[in-house]
Amino acid sequence: MRRRFFVDRFERESASLRDEAAEHLGRVLRAEPGQLYELSDGERVWLARVERLAISKRGPSRIDFALVEPIESAEPSVHIELLISIVKFDRFEWCLEKATELGVDEIVPLAAARTDKALIAAAAKRHERWERIILESAQQSRRLRPPSLHAALPPDKAFAQSSPSLKVFLSERREAKSLRKVLDQDSLQVAQALLPVRLSSSTDSQTQATPTISLAVGPEGGWTNDEIASSAARGFLEASLGENILRTETAVIASLAVVQFALATR
Repeated sequence: MRRRFFVDRFERESASLRDEAAEHLGRVLRAEPGQLYELSDGERVWLARVERLAISKRGPSRIDFALVEPIESAEPSVHIELLISIVKFDRFEWCLEKATELGVDEIVPLAAARTDKALIAAAAKRHERWERIILESAQQSRRLRPPSLHAALPPDKAFAQSSPSLKVFLSERREAKSLRKVLDQDSLQVAQALLPVRLSSSTDSQTQATPTISLAVGPEGGWTNDEIASSAARGFLEASLGENILRTETAVIASLAVVQFALATR
C-alpha cells in the first residue's frame, strides 16, 4: 500500500513536499525519481510521481511531484470532537496518536482541576510536538486531513465552546447511563434532528448532514463535582464505559470504538 503525505496545496499539475516531510521521505524512506506516492491537501487526494529531490544537510529540503491521477476520497461519516484531560505526556501523546487513527476531527486538551499543574504549565511548549505526532499518525492511517489541535482550556470553557449536537461526558459514577444507552436509537433520533448542515468537499458543492459528537474524557483522579455540573449545564450527557475504572488512554480508545460502531456505520 502506498504511503500518503500532506502538502500545502496542489498546483495545476504538480505539488511539493518541503522541510521535515521532505527530509523524512528522502532520507528515511529513500524516495527516488519515478516512485509513486499519495498526496493530500486536506480536500483532495492525488497519486503523484517523484520528479526531483533536493535533500540538503543544512538548507531547506524539497521534493517535487508530478500529479498522475486523482484518487477517490470521502469525508468522514461522523465528525468527532475529543475533549481530553491532560495526563502524563507519554500516555497523552499515545492518546493523540490513537485518536487520530480512530477518526477524531478536533482535539481539545483539558486543564482539569485534578490535572497535574506541572503538566498544564508545560503543555504549551509541547503543542508543536503534538501537532507533529498528529500529522504523522494521520499520514500513516491514510486520512484525508489531520485533526485540528486546539490550545489547552479549562473544562468549563471547553464545554461552553463545544458545538456538536450530541455531547457525551464520560463518567465513573454509578448512576451514569452506559454509553450504549446514551447512543441508542432514541438518543440518536433526537440528536440527528438537530444536526448542523456541513459542506461537502465535492466539486458540485452539495451539502450533506454529518453526525457530530463531542466526547469528554477526564483526568487521573476523575472529574470534580463542579466539572460534572458544568458539563450538564452545557448539554453533555453523562455516560459510563462499564463497572471497571479505566485509565484515560483506555477510555479514549474504548469510547471512540463504540462511537465509530454506533454512528459511522449508519
